Amino acid sequence: MEDNKIKSANTEQYSLRGRVFNQIRENILTGVYKEKEELKENTIAIALGVSRTPVREALRQLELEGLVHIIPNKGAYVTGISRKDITDIYVIRSYLEGLCAKWASENITDAQIEELEEIIFLSEYNAKKERYEQIVELDNRFHEILYKASSSKILNHVLTDFHHYVERIRMITLSQAYRATQSNEEHTAILNAIKLRNGDLAESLAHEHMMMTIKNISDQGI
Repeated sequence: MEDNKIKSANTEQYSLRGRVFNQIRENILTGVYKEKEELKENTIAIALGVSRTPVREALRQLELEGLVHIIPNKGAYVTGISRKDITDIYVIRSYLEGLCAKWASENITDAQIEELEEIIFLSEYNAKKERYEQIVELDNRFHEILYKASSSKILNHVLTDFHHYVERIRMITLSQAYRATQSNEEHTAILNAIKLRNGDLAESLAHEHMMMTIKNISDQGI
């Protein structure tokens, strides 16, 4: 009984640390916390309704990810994601997304294909209605299903993290009518290749999809 109590307490503590970490990271990646802004432990702790300990631990973990810089005896400051970081992420993603699409062509289920088809249909509909917030959510879901369809928990984890890292940029690019439509057309081509179980073509198209995003970012001067 005592062991179960200890396990429960440890689980709750880990869960709390995880929630605090994810919230602070999301606030950095979405621009709530600006670059070079000081992250005050006490202020964040009060806002999240927690003690300073999980906040301090989260900031240390975020420093390891390169999102925060901690200066001893001074404080923690937002490093954020630079333009070079964004380009690097998309270049790396272009190869991993290609691998994901290739593996998905071998492992995807009929149910996953149907859901991806529905997402493409809804994306086209919302693009016509200029509902860009919904388009971003649908884009999230499209990639989430594709990652799971690869049947690789490692690839799923890495790509999910990268996807979150550029969330703010994705919100900007997908709020442009022509890019929202173009992106959905690229998704359609990737899915068609996967349905044909043509792994090489799916890989090439998924790679190109990421490279087109880089071009769009560059063209817009984001």
